[in-house]
Amino acid sequence: MSETSGQLPFGSDLTSLSEPSASVPGLHYTADWISPEAQDTLLSSIDNQPWSTQLKRRVQHYGHRYDYGRRSVATTSQTAVPPFPTWARQAATRLVSEGLMDQEADQVIINEYQPGQGISAHVDSLPHFGPVVAALSLGSSCLMDFTNPEDGSKLAVPLTPGSLLVMTGPARFTWRHAIAARKSDPGPTGRVPRGRRVSITFRTLIHPSR
Repeated sequence: MSETSGQLPFGSDLTSLSEPSASVPGLHYTADWISPEAQDTLLSSIDNQPWSTQLKRRVQHYGHRYDYGRRSVATTSQTAVPPFPTWARQAATRLVSEGLMDQEADQVIINEYQPGQGISAHVDSLPHFGPVVAALSLGSSCLMDFTNPEDGSKLAVPLTPGSLLVMTGPARFTWRHAIAARKSDPGPTGRVPRGRRVSITFRTLIHPSR
């Protein structure tokens, strides 16, 4: 399958404004990190690759596979895990060039959420993944709920198509994030129906030798 390198703006001179959250320390949100046209191209590229049905939702792994049963990075031969496609390498480079990650991601997971699907409150594995987690949203919008287990503080963050969410500091290590399993979200003028949403999460692996 041919790749779509050159059609996606990960290596372009697009300027995007990362806005820190006043409520969740270490949380940064960038609207329109990629254009609607690029989203369509990227979704087409993703859907041309096989999906895993290991979970209730479909997933794809690149670079390294996270073993959900053992809650660890799989140590089996990496020949079973596809290497980064061109678009993922471009995105990893752009994240570093914009100062959003301190080193290029070497693990990517793609999650597909159909209306009614979600993910329980969690913190991305601390023993296995580095200090920055970046997530790009495609397709439908949704609300991601952040909760501080220390004092019960909560914040619902709207994730719009093409937006990038970056978690560092307390947002990465302390606050738990979740997506409620429902078919619509509360909005300023009523319920907002969900469609199909695809999330691309970029992470760095903590290697024992480092």
